[in-house]
Amino acid sequence: MTFPERFSNLPEYAFPRLRSLLDVHAPGGEVMHMTIGEPKHAFPSWVAGIIAENAEGFGKYPPNEGSPELRAAISGWIARRFGVTTDPDTQVMALNGTREGLFNAALALCPEQVRGARAVILMPNPFYQVYAVAALAVGAEPVYVPAGPETGFLPDYGALEADLLDRVAIAYLCSPSNPQGAVASEGYWRDLIGLAEKHDFQIFADECYAEIYRGAAPVGALQVAQDMGADPERVVIFHSLSKRSNLPGLRSGFVAGGPHSIARVKQLRNYAGAPLPLPLQCASERVWSDEAHVEENRALYREKFEIADEIFAGLPGYVPPQAGFFLWLPVADGEAAALKLWQETGVRVLPGAYLAREVDGYNPGAGFIRVAMVAPKREMQRGLIMLRDCLYG
Repeated sequence: MTFPERFSNLPEYAFPRLRSLLDVHAPGGEVMHMTIGEPKHAFPSWVAGIIAENAEGFGKYPPNEGSPELRAAISGWIARRFGVTTDPDTQVMALNGTREGLFNAALALCPEQVRGARAVILMPNPFYQVYAVAALAVGAEPVYVPAGPETGFLPDYGALEADLLDRVAIAYLCSPSNPQGAVASEGYWRDLIGLAEKHDFQIFADECYAEIYRGAAPVGALQVAQDMGADPERVVIFHSLSKRSNLPGLRSGFVAGGPHSIARVKQLRNYAGAPLPLPLQCASERVWSDEAHVEENRALYREKFEIADEIFAGLPGYVPPQAGFFLWLPVADGEAAALKLWQETGVRVLPGAYLAREVDGYNPGAGFIRVAMVAPKREMQRGLIMLRDCLYG
C-alpha cells in the first residue's frame, strides 16, 4: 500500500467538518466558541520576560533534544509529581508540542511486523486524531476500542482477543481522557501494564491533561510501571505546557521513557524533527520548575467543574468529569444537537462523532457533544445555561 493510499479512508478532521455543518447557517445569537480546547486563563506573566532576556538564542540552532537545563527541569518535575527518577540525558527529550511526539514516537518505535504479521496499534474510541494518523503512517493496523459509559469512558484493551493482542506494537491511552475527562486508576494502569508485559507491547501514555483535576492528582503511568517493576521500556509518557500552564502557543512538551526508546526518538529528531527554539526552551525550564501558577490554574477549573455540576444537576446521563476541561454531554444525536444549538443560540460545540470512528456500524461518540470549558468563568456559565435550556429544557 502506498503512503497516500494509507490515508485515503481517514475521516475529515473535526473542525473543517464542524465548519461545513454550521457555517452555512446563521447563528441564533452572539457567537460563543466552546469547541476548541485552547486555554484562555492567563499564563505566567514572567514568561514573556524570560523569552525577551534570551532573545539572542533565536540566532542559534537549538539543541535537538532540549538544553541540559530544560531536561534537568523536566526530570525534576517528574520526580516531584510522580516520584520517578529519570536520567535527563538518556530518558527525557523536549518536544515541539506533544502532538509531534505522539506521532514521531510511533515512527521511531513501531515495527513493521509483530510475530510475523502486520503490527497493530490500539487506541481509544473517541481518540485524539494524531493516534490514527501515526498508525496509518507506519503501516500498522489501527484498532479503535470503544471508550463509553459501559467501560468508565476508558478502553477495555484486556477484552480483546489474544491473537490480536499478540500483534500489538503500541497502545495509546489518554488519561485524563479527552474528551470524557475520565482518569485511569492505579488498578487500571496495573492491568494495562500487565497486559503489555504479557503480550510484549509498549504503552504511549498521553498525560497532557494530568494537571487539571478536581480531586486527587491522577496517577501516572511511569510511577505505576516503576512500582510494578515493569520493563523500563514498557511505558513512554507525553506531557505538555499547553494545558498545565496555559501556554498552547509555546509548543513545549516532553517525552520520557526507557533509554532505548528515547534514543530512537532522538535519532529520528536528528534527521526529521524540529527542536524548540532556545528562548522558548529557557522559558520552559522555568515553567516546569514552578507550581504556584499551576495551582492557581487548577483552582479556576475546579470552580468551573462546580458550575457545570450545578447547571446539569439531574440531567440523565450527565457524568461529572474528573479532570481535563471538557464536558462530554449526552444527546440523542450530536450533529443535530450542535446544529440546533448554533441556530438557536450562537453557541458552538463539537459533535462527539467527529472525535470517534465508526466500527461495525457503531460510533461511540455519536450520542454526545464535547463542550470546552476554557472561556472566562462567567462567559462559560452563560454558555452552559443557554446550552442546557436549548437542548434539555
